[in-house]
Amino acid sequence: MSINDPIADMLTRIRNGVANNQTVVAIPASKMKAEIARILKEEGFIAGYEIVDGPKTPQRILRVNLKYIGDRRERKAVITGLIRISKPGRRIYTHKKEIPWVRSGMGVAIISTPKGIMTGQEARKNGLGGEILCKVW
Repeated sequence: MSINDPIADMLTRIRNGVANNQTVVAIPASKMKAEIARILKEEGFIAGYEIVDGPKTPQRILRVNLKYIGDRRERKAVITGLIRISKPGRRIYTHKKEIPWVRSGMGVAIISTPKGIMTGQEARKNGLGGEILCKVW
């Protein structure tokens, strides 16, 4: 199956997993998706991730362990929202002084910069602008 926007597919799989209270979500792996998962892990939005070989295909799989708070009956997901900002049809770039704040600092903007994929706060600190991939809160 051909996917036009693999980042949006990753975010949608995570969003659907959270909506169904799943603990693990399987996503076709890529370097960019692994970097996004690394940032989500560092910021505390997911419990962890790993890249494994596919059982029947040569495509590697990124397994994302979703994070929840509370007991079994009253558990709530840490991720409450995911939005894809820059899309293949319309790329959104930002200058270092115009990097957006997400939910007044409670969320994270993930930005692709010339020095790699990083959070909006790291890009601001390093004085880098770039393409805004997504926002997570």
